[in-house]
Amino acid sequence: MVIRPLFIPASLMFLLISVTACDPVTGSLISGAAAVGTGSVQERGLESAVDDTKIRASINSSWLENDWSLFSDISTSVTEGRVLLTGSVKKPESRIEAVRLAWQAAGVRQVIDEIQVTDQSGFFDFSRDVWIANNLRTRLMFDQQIRNINYTVDVVNGVVYLMGIARSPEELDKVIAHARNIDNVKRVVNHVLLKTDPHRQSM
Repeated sequence: MVIRPLFIPASLMFLLISVTACDPVTGSLISGAAAVGTGSVQERGLESAVDDTKIRASINSSWLENDWSLFSDISTSVTEGRVLLTGSVKKPESRIEAVRLAWQAAGVRQVIDEIQVTDQSGFFDFSRDVWIANNLRTRLMFDQQIRNINYTVDVVNGVVYLMGIARSPEELDKVIAHARNIDNVKRVVNHVLLKTDPHRQSM
């Protein structure tokens, strides 16, 4: 459930939704193309955005080849080779397999495993998570002190997972505060790196 904030004409949006619904692989490629299109204005830069898109496509392909449920139940966010896995699976073995396959993708420097093992998620939980995610993305978009394009948001069972690159500690604090102030958020898990963090280059 990774949706980056982009302006897309209504007619094109309808086409993308139709294609995605018919072919999840094609939908993944379209999402990747959108990510590359915004890479030039993100802190990570265009080249890094292209590499991240290749990593995400490789992981999704591996999941599809091994177990369809991994692709359908787990979301992948990639920033400068750092892979964040979120979602909910029913068996611990599925979580282990998803992480193992993610590490096999070329260019991966770190895999952050935030996959939940539970069989309690239902339609109500999913709808609530979508509402939280969209609410947070909207708040980030309209906060002029935050460059929202640098962040990805995942929500699983009321837990908000943040990934991306913050321009300053103050900006990151604002992002986290927005997340915590939304109804039904249980906790916020922060995997955002600062722009000046040496780990961006050394991992």
